[in-house]
Amino acid sequence: MREQTQSNSAAPGDRLIRAGAIVFFVGTVATLVTVAPLLLGTTPFPTYMFGLSMLMGVGFLIAGAGVFQSIAAGRRQARAAAAPSSSPSP
Repeated sequence: MREQTQSNSAAPGDRLIRAGAIVFFVGTVATLVTVAPLLLGTTPFPTYMFGLSMLMGVGFLIAGAGVFQSIAAGRRQARAAAAPSSSPSP
């Protein structure tokens, strides 16, 4: 039997999860760049670099919102499939 959903179709929340992963990755790179001078004994980066490190948390929250959106869509779909049909029974 053929599946109803195509494998390349985007589910609700997928874009948020991808965007969150990208923001998290940028925050990770910023954290590594910010901490490296502290460990190497060189002059530290300006304060705004520490602010960019906060992107890790922001990316995590964005991806989490996408996961919750995906869960909610799955529940709605399951409720719609489990709902009794409106046709009268004999």
